[in-house]
Amino acid sequence: MQKFEINSEFFPTGDQPQAIDDLVKGSKTEMNQTLLGVTGSGKTFTVANVIANTGKNALIISHNKTLAAQLYSELKQFFPKNNVGYFVSYYDYYQPESYLPQTDTYIEKDTQINEKIEKLRLEATAMLLSGEPTIIISTVSCIYSLGSPKEWEDMAITLNQNEKISRTEIIKKLINARYERNDVELIPGNFRVKGDTLDVIPAYSQDVIRISLFGDEIEKISILDNVSLDVKKDVEAFKIFPAKHYLIAKDIRDKAVKSIKSELKKTLTTLPELEKQRLEMRTKYDLEMIEELGYCSGIENYSRHFDGRSPGEPAFCLLDFFGKEFLLIIDESHVTLPQLHGMYKGDFSRKKSLIDYGFRLPSAFDNRPLKFEEFEKRLKDVIFVSATPGEYEKKRSKQIVEQLVRPTGLVEPNVEIRKSQGQMDDLIKEISIRAKKNERTLVTTLTKRMAEDLAEYLSKKEVRVRYLHSEIEGLQRTELIRQLRLGEFDVLVGINLLREGLDIPEVSLVAILDADKEGFLRNDTSLIQTCGRAARNIEGKVIMYADNVTRSMKSAISETERRRQKQIEYNETHAITPKTIIKSIPEQEIELDEIKNKSKTDLGKQKIEVETQMKVFAEDLDFENAIRCRDKIKRIEKELQKDESK
Repeated sequence: MQKFEINSEFFPTGDQPQAIDDLVKGSKTEMNQTLLGVTGSGKTFTVANVIANTGKNALIISHNKTLAAQLYSELKQFFPKNNVGYFVSYYDYYQPESYLPQTDTYIEKDTQINEKIEKLRLEATAMLLSGEPTIIISTVSCIYSLGSPKEWEDMAITLNQNEKISRTEIIKKLINARYERNDVELIPGNFRVKGDTLDVIPAYSQDVIRISLFGDEIEKISILDNVSLDVKKDVEAFKIFPAKHYLIAKDIRDKAVKSIKSELKKTLTTLPELEKQRLEMRTKYDLEMIEELGYCSGIENYSRHFDGRSPGEPAFCLLDFFGKEFLLIIDESHVTLPQLHGMYKGDFSRKKSLIDYGFRLPSAFDNRPLKFEEFEKRLKDVIFVSATPGEYEKKRSKQIVEQLVRPTGLVEPNVEIRKSQGQMDDLIKEISIRAKKNERTLVTTLTKRMAEDLAEYLSKKEVRVRYLHSEIEGLQRTELIRQLRLGEFDVLVGINLLREGLDIPEVSLVAILDADKEGFLRNDTSLIQTCGRAARNIEGKVIMYADNVTRSMKSAISETERRRQKQIEYNETHAITPKTIIKSIPEQEIELDEIKNKSKTDLGKQKIEVETQMKVFAEDLDFENAIRCRDKIKRIEKELQKDESK
């Protein structure tokens, strides 16, 4: 059997070897454990080595598409000879079905599916059922309804050389597996027929599978290049997985229709007249579509009937494709776990209005993500990965493995507490010192108003400053950070400067105002994360302005100092001289041109151009730039609406 084979020019260094060894031992006994690793310590490389050493299939859950794409790219480089899959939401745009009773507004489901990501999702599940070592990188999409792995595998088509099977039978199997015949254009999910030869491109692949028949017998199976059609290799057998995750055999469909009719009859007796008419008309229309075409809009809301599940029973999801033994890694667990916790409640709240007002049957509740309690039951062999693990991870873990040493030798910044009296004059003096050395400063406040007022005050004092908060769109945020790094201004004021990717080597000072105001933005986790923003520069320093020392401040300072001392000791023992990280500043990839004062025609043209850019970025899995394009489209649409209202 094939094994994981890691490929890297680097070897584990610092405290990576010990961390790998401890985590592998823990995984063998299927314990829950935490990898507490500071930013820049090589946590992904450690995780890759743990996967390679345990030999178990692995699911890595990240909290957003951009970080998932980064992990996918890194792990594909570490494991070029093994299966590495990517499973995230395939929606470029998603507006869920909902009803707002306050205004009597019904909003239909509206989606835009990214075909490339849909292909990657199919590829991920095909990898898991291939029997080969597999790593899947996912987001919270992994806990959403997906369809039965057994049904999906049962509908797969296994072809063997010398097998007795007719051309007609192969075509029938392909159509049942949701492949489409197209004798003109051959694309993933399609097949074509020429005499005794069938060419098919699996929905999750680019290669052409050529099945050559002699009468009613498979003479040869070949894998071809999809452009040149040159033969890559001949194989004795090949398994083609279905082109869609949701498949319904006719006998299952007939049972489901009966079950839906039964539920409808029962539900109608409980509703007022208006809701009763609404539900009856809608459900009967859906049933006609299912009986005639095999599907209907919103068919997922009837998934419980198709799966044969009992009320309240969880739907199948990606986790069910892994089998019983696999390694689950939750990246940035302090952010990802709360996200997993909230998915079910948000879905339930939206569905309740639809069901209460007769838009959906009660069984729609069961087309849902896993409840957190259901997810917890699957936490057998888990590694929580975070620089600041929360209480949940600490309580759940049987061991916490630390990885505090950075290969660059950089240590945690010095933390100093200063009184709030006279803080503005003191802050301006500290900013001036950094500006003269061509270094930058981050300042965190508690509210948007405070951030704006502080930026205005500093500006009047001739400090080159900008502010950053949630109302500033993604495109502008990225550009502000780029301008800060270029030195177009010296100070960035913000509220929650913990956003992933905000690692700016030029920042040598982080100033935290009102550090003694306990709360979400000033708890120990947030303070440790904020202090870490200065850990990319050898001159890194943190100043907390406060009149009292809170429990959170003590905890954050103590933990930062503990890490710092361990890093300094390691550097001294191994004669490592810390160096500031040198990180290239990206070019402005999307122009921040003014959209105001443009004609309606020009705005329309610009919108089409940006939409095209967005699709290209999304296809290349460059979600950060795709999001920037989306934000720009929203701004253009706002400007177009202003023109229409004039």
